[in-house]
Amino acid sequence: MNFFNIKHDSSSWAGSIAKKSMHNNKVYPPHLFFRYNIVNLEDGAHSPMLMTRASEYALLSLIVIAKATKPLDAETLSKELDISRSFLAKILQSMARQDILNSYKGVNGGFALARAADEITMLNIICAAEGKNPAVFDCAGSQKDCPSDNASTCQVWSFLNRLQGKIDHFLEKLTLADILED
Repeated sequence: MNFFNIKHDSSSWAGSIAKKSMHNNKVYPPHLFFRYNIVNLEDGAHSPMLMTRASEYALLSLIVIAKATKPLDAETLSKELDISRSFLAKILQSMARQDILNSYKGVNGGFALARAADEITMLNIICAAEGKNPAVFDCAGSQKDCPSDNASTCQVWSFLNRLQGKIDHFLEKLTLADILED
């Protein structure tokens, strides 16, 4: 699968992001290919997650906001996406703090894109929603993060670090505009 050709391959996981089911003018969250569940490992630790529901909901709300002609409030988005208003409000505020959204107060207030859709990357969205950079593996970011403290002799850290770099690069190249085009 060619990850950089998602505009033409809607069957790819990235192309499936923008797909949503419609029923009675409501958008329901899709089951994304890369929504991982926390897996309990034998020692009781949890595996990391590239994206959680927070990232999924952030992306879904950005799609709706990008298509809107006026700012949308958390209540409206919550109802349209069938997402908890309080959870969604936290995500929207986080995206406003990261300059992905503008927040407007008052009767006609709500949220609107702070930048053009082609300037908002998936990496921006995930970082804002998750509150940290995405990581495929606990140790992928740096050798000092190695959970076993054996990074200097680890046979796979170099590979995992390169893999994380490729994923970060891909997420930095994929924009909200790319998703909206599908």
